Amino acid sequence: MDLHASWNFPTAITVGAGCLMQLGERCKSLNMTKVLLITDPGLAALPMVKEAIGYCTAAGLEAAVFADIQGNPTGNNVRDGVQFLNAGDFDGVVALGGGSSLDAAKAIAMIAKQAVTLWQAEDIGSNWTRVDASLMLPVVAVPTTAGTGSEVGRASVITDTDGQHPIKRIIFHPNMLPASVLLDPTLTLSLPAHITAATGLDALSHNLEAYCASFYHPMAEGIAIEGIRLVKDYLPRAVSNGEDVTARTQMLVASSMGATSFQRGLGGMHAIAHSLGALYNKHHGLLNAILMPYVLLRNRSAIEERIIRLSKYLELDDASFDGFLAWVLTLRAQLDIPHTLAEIGIELTDEVLIGQMAAKNAAAAGNPIILTDVEYSLLFSDAVNGRLLNTLPT
Repeated sequence: MDLHASWNFPTAITVGAGCLMQLGERCKSLNMTKVLLITDPGLAALPMVKEAIGYCTAAGLEAAVFADIQGNPTGNNVRDGVQFLNAGDFDGVVALGGGSSLDAAKAIAMIAKQAVTLWQAEDIGSNWTRVDASLMLPVVAVPTTAGTGSEVGRASVITDTDGQHPIKRIIFHPNMLPASVLLDPTLTLSLPAHITAATGLDALSHNLEAYCASFYHPMAEGIAIEGIRLVKDYLPRAVSNGEDVTARTQMLVASSMGATSFQRGLGGMHAIAHSLGALYNKHHGLLNAILMPYVLLRNRSAIEERIIRLSKYLELDDASFDGFLAWVLTLRAQLDIPHTLAEIGIELTDEVLIGQMAAKNAAAAGNPIILTDVEYSLLFSDAVNGRLLNTLPT
C-alpha cells in the first residue's frame, strides 16, 4: 500500500515517512521569515526538535523554540507564549508535539496580536467575531502523537485556572485551522506503548462520538466510520510494535479523521473528560478510553441501530450493540487500559461538581441523549466504581 500522499484540503496535508524535511519550505510558502517552534519540555530535548529547527534555518529562516507548555495547557502557558513570541517579533508558528502543544500553539498564534483576551474568544455564541483574522499568525502543524487530531482542528482546549476551580474552555476561530500539516510517522516511532494506546483510543473516541452525535453532517459521519475502522485494524499493531511504520501512518490518518469528523459534534465522553482533565490534570485520551463503555451504555437507546450498522462495517463477529461493546472492552483490556477511574487515582470527592461541569461543557450538546448534571454525576460514579449496568437508562 502506498502511504505517501498529498491531499488538497483547506489545509495542505502531507503524509509520509520523512516529510518533516519539507518544514522549512512550508514555512517559507506562508511568508514566514522568523519562526517560533512551540512544543513541550519533554520533546524539546529530543533530536526531532533540533532537526525541525535545522530544516527551517536551511530554508533561510530564523527560528527559536518555546517549550513551556504542560499537558492540559493553561491560559498562563498561552500568555507566556504570547509574551515570548511578541518579544522576539516572530511572524509564524510551528506547532510540534501532541495535542497539548498543538492546542497551545494555535491559541498563541491566534491571540498574540489581538486587542481581545484569550477568554473573550471562547467558543460561545459569536465570540469568534471579536478576533481580527488579519492579525492571526500562520501555523504549520506537526503532530508527534496519533490522538487529538488538533492539527486539523479550528479550536483549542485551554484550561482556565483563574477562577474558583479549573475549567477547560474551548477557544474557537475558523482561521485557527493550521495552514499546513506534516504527518510524519517516524516522529511517533519512539512513543511508549501506553501513550500510543491512550492517544489511539482518543482518536477512537473522537470518531465514535462524532458518528453517534445528534447533529446532521453525513460527510463527517462517513469520515468517522472509516476512522474507526483504521483504529480497529492498526492501533493494536502500533502498540505491539512501535516500529510498524504502516500502523503508525494509519493511526496518524485516523487521528486527523477524528478531528475532522467531530465538527459534527462530540458527547458525554468528552464532557466528563474535559471536566476531569481540568480538575485532576489527567491524560485526556486515557480519560476518554476509560469513560467510553459507560457513555456508550448510557446512550444505548438512542444509538443502538447506528452501532449495529457500524459493527457490520467493522465486520465484527457479533454485529450487535452488545458485540460492539464487547469489542471495546476487549480492545481496552488488550491495550492495558484501566477499567475504572479509581485505578488512576480519581475518587468520588467532586461527584456533584463534575456533574455540573460536564452538563455545561460544550461537548455535552452533541450527546445523543441530553443529560442533566445529576445524570452526569451518576455516569462519573459508575466509571469510578466500574459499574457498567448502572449506566443503562431507566
